[in-house]
Amino acid sequence: MIAFFIDADNLCAPSWVEEALRKLKDGEGSIAVRRAYGSAEKLKGLADVLRVQHIRPFVNLALSKNTTDVALAVDAMDLSYQTPRPTVIAIGSGDADFVPLVLRLRERGFRMVCVSEHGKMAPEAVYAYDHVILVGQEHATEAQPLHVAEVQKQAPPPTKPPAARAVAKKTPAKKVAAKKAPPAKKVAAKKVKPAAKKTAPQATEGNKITVEQILHAAPSLRAGQPQSLGEVVKLLHDDKLLGKNATSTKLFKKFPFHFELLPPKQPNQIRYIPAP
Repeated sequence: MIAFFIDADNLCAPSWVEEALRKLKDGEGSIAVRRAYGSAEKLKGLADVLRVQHIRPFVNLALSKNTTDVALAVDAMDLSYQTPRPTVIAIGSGDADFVPLVLRLRERGFRMVCVSEHGKMAPEAVYAYDHVILVGQEHATEAQPLHVAEVQKQAPPPTKPPAARAVAKKTPAKKVAAKKAPPAKKVAAKKVKPAAKKTAPQATEGNKITVEQILHAAPSLRAGQPQSLGEVVKLLHDDKLLGKNATSTKLFKKFPFHFELLPPKQPNQIRYIPAP
């Protein structure tokens, strides 16, 4: 027996709910209990999918503070003590607010599954669940080829001019060195070494880097689960795909439909988005 509790204030698009039901059925089996909790406005927007998929709506009271999460948690705990009790409980929200509920139910022997919109899953909540299902990626993948092509076309122009200017600036230095014999050796030694260090990152940080090269350097990303950003960056340094002073987030943002930085503002994890 599978019970699916939907936080309609979070999982609020009809397409997300339909995709969630489809993926949950394919992975876990038939869903016996289907409930959606949220404000009257959110549930009204889901009216058609609730009717077609036979999901029972539970309207949240219009109070000064949102109490949808608490209402959902109370009903989930209540159902867990009923007979027959479910074997799998799925929460339709990626909020970290549900972690205490998830841990309590998991301790009581329930298999806990999270269904969250792509990009809304709280990183600290991922490992509280036995399984995580992400929805809302179908439309994003359709636009991927065009967007990636635009990024690759726009990136080369800024990288080539700096390389040409760097060579032009250093040619006069050799003439000055020829005039003053004693200082020439010291100046040449100091300037040649930094030039070698700067050219190496430019060669590796260009658009020649591919998603496959990144996955080859950090194969753990292929699983599609969040990985430590620091560990992945170290592997990229070891494979010389990333320079010492390079910004890793800038590299991953060149592939927005292949990699996701978590959390978006101050990321400390990176996740590979497998092709559908």
